[in-house]
Amino acid sequence: MAVKLQPLADWVVAEQEEAVTKTASGLYLPDKAAEKPKIAKVLKVGKNIKDIKPGDRIVYKSYSTTELKIDGKDYILVKEEDILATVN
Repeated sequence: MAVKLQPLADWVVAEQEEAVTKTASGLYLPDKAAEKPKIAKVLKVGKNIKDIKPGDRIVYKSYSTTELKIDGKDYILVKEEDILATVN
């Protein structure tokens, strides 16, 4: 299903990656202990975005997103200035 959001100007619509539920040593973490990742996959970009494109994985600042749910799916909106890096 296509994303029904079209970001404006310098905003990006992304999907947050799943939190890690298992440690490197094999222990499973309860939901409350799992930290939300600060990495997301870009789904759509606003018209003023130059360096980010759909499909990129980005690292963004903590507490800099707007979270929303549309048709049962969770999305985040991030301003370009709050994107710190892309992940290869």
